[in-house]
Amino acid sequence: MSTKTLRSDRTTAPSLPTRLARTTQQTVAAVAFWLAVALPFCYLPMLVAGLHTTTRLSAFGGLLALNALCLVVGHAHRDD
Repeated sequence: MSTKTLRSDRTTAPSLPTRLARTTQQTVAAVAFWLAVALPFCYLPMLVAGLHTTTRLSAFGGLLALNALCLVVGHAHRDD
C-alpha cells in the first residue's frame, strides 16, 4: 500500500471529531441565519411602543447588535 492510498483513505472518511465539528458549524450557521431573518420582526413592536426610556433603547440596541452578529455568523449557511 502506498502513501498516496493511505492519504486518500483518510480524506474520504473523516474522523468523528472532524464530522462533529463540521456538523456543529453547519448547525450554528443555520440557526444564526434564520435568527437573522426572524429578528427584524421584533423591531416593529419595539418601535411602536417607543424608545423613550433608556431600558427600551438599550434593548433595541442589543437587538440590533444580535441581529448583526447573526448576519455575520449565518452568512455561510447554504440551504442545499
